[in-house]
Amino acid sequence: MAKLRVVSKDIGISPRKVRLVVDMVRGKNVTEALTILGFTPTPSAKAVAKTIRSAMANAENNLQLSSRDLRVSSISADSGHTLKRFRPKSRGRISPILKRSSNITVFLEEG
Repeated sequence: MAKLRVVSKDIGISPRKVRLVVDMVRGKNVTEALTILGFTPTPSAKAVAKTIRSAMANAENNLQLSSRDLRVSSISADSGHTLKRFRPKSRGRISPILKRSSNITVFLEEG
């Protein structure tokens, strides 16, 4: 049983928002997962779908596996780099702005 891992790094969406989408497709067949993501109207759904398509293409080209037999065995969204910015406030003070990014990891397996 072949297992394939694909990682998309530094996606410009916070991991908290990506995890909502990732939880919908965990354990599903690849075609079913892409159908669900196609009808999900969020930017994070596009990023997750792109990662799953990349993993599916790698499985077909590198391991000669059929895309019909693949399923998302494990998928996670972890935090990537955080850009630190500041917003000026009154009386010369500042408040931080954290621009978070996420790393999406997809494991596909046959069966």
